[in-house]
Amino acid sequence: MLLGSRLLNSGKVATPVYITMLAAECAPVIKVGGLADVVFGISRELEIRGNAVEIILPKYDCMRYDQIWGLHIMMPDLWVPWYGGAIHCSVWFGFVHGRKCFFIEPHSSDNFFNRGAYYGFHDEALRFAFFSKAAMEFLLKTDKRPDVIHCHDWHTGLAPVLLAEVYKFHGMQNQRTCYTIHNFKHQGVAGANILWATGLQRPEYYFNYHQLRDNINHGALNFMKGGIVYSNFVTTVSPQHAWEARHTDQGYGLGHTLHVHADKFGGVLNGVDYEVWNPETDRFIPCRYGVDTLQDKYGNKEALRDRFWLRKDYKPIIAYVGRLDQQKGVHLIRHALFYALWNGAQFVLLGTSPDRDISNYFWHLKNYLNDSPDCHLELGFDEDLSHLIYAGADMIVVPSLFEPCGLTQMIALKYGTVPIVRAVGGLVDTVFDRDHSDRPIHERNGYVFHQTDASALESAMQRAIGLWYSYPEEFRSLIANGMRYDYSWNYPGQHYLNIYEHIRHK
Repeated sequence: MLLGSRLLNSGKVATPVYITMLAAECAPVIKVGGLADVVFGISRELEIRGNAVEIILPKYDCMRYDQIWGLHIMMPDLWVPWYGGAIHCSVWFGFVHGRKCFFIEPHSSDNFFNRGAYYGFHDEALRFAFFSKAAMEFLLKTDKRPDVIHCHDWHTGLAPVLLAEVYKFHGMQNQRTCYTIHNFKHQGVAGANILWATGLQRPEYYFNYHQLRDNINHGALNFMKGGIVYSNFVTTVSPQHAWEARHTDQGYGLGHTLHVHADKFGGVLNGVDYEVWNPETDRFIPCRYGVDTLQDKYGNKEALRDRFWLRKDYKPIIAYVGRLDQQKGVHLIRHALFYALWNGAQFVLLGTSPDRDISNYFWHLKNYLNDSPDCHLELGFDEDLSHLIYAGADMIVVPSLFEPCGLTQMIALKYGTVPIVRAVGGLVDTVFDRDHSDRPIHERNGYVFHQTDASALESAMQRAIGLWYSYPEEFRSLIANGMRYDYSWNYPGQHYLNIYEHIRHK
């Protein structure tokens, strides 16, 4: 972590870098969550800075083919060693909004990526072990020799292992790996069959605590642990979450491994794509505005009320946008809704839940509140609509139990919507309490609470609502403070270039 902090604050790097991204997702062609946005965002930022970036992805049957330009087979015959034989693959190439992307399509009875969904299958570990193996074979056989192979999440955790234990002996000894962990909860736990499938062999070697053996289940291998052990540098998606992963249960069993490898571990805050999320240019909102034309924001507030049939009254609108699950503090989301209604505010929610019980509860709540003129629940995923909510709301609640980075609060700040957040993960690194932060007053941009109980949330909401009603000019200053922050990919891009430069010259 100390090394990580020195790297993140080092000087600018001038030498262009050739980077290959390995990932299971990339927006907008393959998107389930924030991983996709990060892979696309950091790739574009690195290219803008004059570096060469290529992205290797699985070729899923259900991906957004309409988001790919010039898709064609560039390598019809890639044979990937697998168990005692080999699987025949085709490698496709196309541009995803300007990014150079290669898509690996295996042709076998395993049918790894032709299942109508990206995730959720019993052989998940085998699917992505094969993807890592195929990606390394592709780099080897096409003589592509990137300076840095940047791997993302558990899906590609075996790639640094394969490079260090196999491919460096076949002409890839100069390649370096950076491994970014977006979510410690999903680690890729599998049995010894992975070793035979990928050609790593030697179970007595890899089932060592210092290699791939899972820290909790000693009869299993852990892909994410492999990525940590074998990569030249490891990052997670905010400095605060890097600390939490090492020192709290948010490392999900990997805390000791991160401690052992602390000299190559650090947190790099994700960025927001300001070409997509920018109220001055946003095509999804009726009234565009900036920090100097803040009065135009309120046309969006009227449009939001029209859209959701809310009464037009002198009240603030408080919003929630995101998944409805335990991680996001679902009990606090519910409490925020009722606290808003009881304290002179309106509340709008946009979200969906993968959990049937939570989903049923919020449908029940929607029906219960259906006639309220101050509340609307939109239970679904609608990214276009989310733009109007960010632009039209006065405040947004993000009461997460854990939040590695979080994009919601950073988008809200750009749109002049004051965040009310719990002090965890990337929320700590981006939102600074108006009343209690040690930062200068002009750098404070929201409200922060620490505990997971209702009274903690209420204290922050009470202060926010009270300022809106009693001191509107000060509330407007708070909005402007937030809008002036730069949470684009500019700074993360430089941080990653510093890391790349470091590991290239180790």
